[in-house]
Amino acid sequence: MSTTTATPALKEWPLWEVFVRSKQGLEHKHCGSLHASDAQHALQMARDVYTRRQEGVSIWVVPSATITASEPDDKAELFDPAASKIYRHPTFYVLPDEVGHM
Repeated sequence: MSTTTATPALKEWPLWEVFVRSKQGLEHKHCGSLHASDAQHALQMARDVYTRRQEGVSIWVVPSATITASEPDDKAELFDPAASKIYRHPTFYVLPDEVGHM
């Protein structure tokens, strides 16, 4: 459901962001947004809209109003200091085969 085609009554409901995990062990990916009256309603609508072909194993719904995001202009301030800390990159570690994908 697109927010641009939603009826005025639906737009009064809070906006929720939907994340779906497609297979066990993989990360949740943002699929889209929808309006719903509460969290349970958002889960049901997300299931119907974003997992129609049974491609999901887990769904997260998050109220859009609770998300805090960085600004693109803050990129240097937030991410450049991490580049000088090479120990944070997993290139120095050998992962056992049992770990699988990370």
